[in-house]
Amino acid sequence: MRALSYALEEALLSLRRAGQSAAMSIGTIAVAFLTLGGFLLLSANLQALVDRWASAAEMSIFLKDDADAAMRETLLAETGARPGVLSVEFVSKDAALQRFKSDFPELGDVAAAAENPFPASIEVRLTPDPRSAGMADLMATELASRPGVADVRYDGRWLARITTAVTAARVGGVAIAAVLILGAAFTAASVVRLSLEARRDEIDIMQLVGAPTAFIRGPFVAEGALLGGIGAALALVVLLLIFTVWRTRIDASIAGLAVAGHGHFLGWSEGLILVGAGFLLGGLAGAIATRSVR
Repeated sequence: MRALSYALEEALLSLRRAGQSAAMSIGTIAVAFLTLGGFLLLSANLQALVDRWASAAEMSIFLKDDADAAMRETLLAETGARPGVLSVEFVSKDAALQRFKSDFPELGDVAAAAENPFPASIEVRLTPDPRSAGMADLMATELASRPGVADVRYDGRWLARITTAVTAARVGGVAIAAVLILGAAFTAASVVRLSLEARRDEIDIMQLVGAPTAFIRGPFVAEGALLGGIGAALALVVLLLIFTVWRTRIDASIAGLAVAGHGHFLGWSEGLILVGAGFLLGGLAGAIATRSVR
């Protein structure tokens, strides 16, 4: 405990002496962790959004205008009996028009001035699991060739594309953040190295009198850890402020959509991991910078 207390006291004193160089190092680390945290936050919210869409996956079977009641009832019965189907619902042309007017009231006059352009359809609600998604693809292909069917639209196809894009963005973001964090580690190591050179005479005396290595290298490792931890904590605070402002403005502009109010910030565990990674990164940088001290 004495070694830890001594290391922290000396590290804080060294940071005060470093002044501008320490502030620049903290800023560099904060930018790196802000980038990493931003990508993690964005990818987590996008994945949550995709998961919500997937849980409400639907298939729309659009009928031709000449499809008679017998065709419609046959499709309803056959589709509802398939595995992975939760429910089926027939939507008439008039009901589709009313939905459009309700969802887009500002375009109501345009819809009223023209002949009803919306086709009748059968909406199929699917169970949200991978097996059902595979069966739904086959079902969509099969139903598209049925008499009376004009087109079949299945949400799962574009959801798969979105999921792939989110995964690619996540990998790319982590790679960019890793490069920035590596640069931040070198910056922290440089600051620690400057502190080491400034105290070279003191270190030489401590080595001559046989001071333990923990008392010699400990302050510099602690200094690096504080640089990394403060930088990561600062990044987390800035990220929270940005997220709060962004969510307030976005929710106000999309208040009528289902995605409004669903954005969430990083959890406590994720925040602690981010700050802990900053301490660990800085500590490793300090240990590497003082590796020549024995």
